[in-house]
Amino acid sequence: MSDIKLAIAPIGWTNDDLPELGGEIPFEQCVSEMALAGFAGSEVGNKYPKDPAVLNKALKLRGLTICNAWFSAFLTTRPYEEVEAAFIKRRDFLYETGARVIGAAEQGHSIQGLDCPVLEAKPVFSGEEWKRLCEGLNKLGKKAAEKGMKLTYHHHMGTGVQTAAEIDRLMENTDPALLGLLYDTGHLVFSGEDHLAALNKWIGRIGHVHLKDMRAPIREKAKNEKWSFLQAVKAGVFTVPGDGNVDFVPVFDALKKSGYKGWWVVEAEQDPARANPLEYAVKARAYIRDKAGI
Repeated sequence: MSDIKLAIAPIGWTNDDLPELGGEIPFEQCVSEMALAGFAGSEVGNKYPKDPAVLNKALKLRGLTICNAWFSAFLTTRPYEEVEAAFIKRRDFLYETGARVIGAAEQGHSIQGLDCPVLEAKPVFSGEEWKRLCEGLNKLGKKAAEKGMKLTYHHHMGTGVQTAAEIDRLMENTDPALLGLLYDTGHLVFSGEDHLAALNKWIGRIGHVHLKDMRAPIREKAKNEKWSFLQAVKAGVFTVPGDGNVDFVPVFDALKKSGYKGWWVVEAEQDPARANPLEYAVKARAYIRDKAGI
């Protein structure tokens, strides 16, 4: 199973969208505990050194490497040239860290950071906005390919590409050679979608995987009480694989059978004061070893 590598995101230690969650935890503790828990890679958080050489040295000491980082695209609301300039800066930073995947999410009209009901107030793109998004992603995919990198799209709660139908539209109107899918179990399940149907439909386009479990009772409360996305996160709607209500065995089996090559990333934003990051990282690693044999 050497084609599949395991990483974990720093969002379980320090949440970039909610700085009060884990604000006291230093970068060095975060990456040390990732390595201690048995992971080989990490995504990038806001506390990570901005100089690739400094970051690489800290990671090498711990046997870690960067596998991907989030990129906020605004293709529906800003001039393409502005988005491309920011993308190239992100691309070049990632390239220097050894990462070969970039995970983009369209933030035009996003409500993921706003105080409004995430399941009821998500944006819906117009036909013109879809055109700008798909054409822009194809162009950014070409820019990624210039460095031998792969652009993947991260569907996300509170954005214009959240539902299975929206993922379908995006995939159907972009070039498979230029854009892959960043498949995230937690966001599909939170949205009320069939995560396995989406996985099987687009398995040939999946270029990166986020393994995120969900606590169904908290999701129901978020729905009934019209919580915002960040309210749900703070309440613990997400957790690591093996700790919530998602059965990951079919996910693992489908990805392995498909010949997937790349990273599986445990990415479960929680309040570290309530869910000790090292404890949950160890729990996730043991679950993947047990259920996937990796």
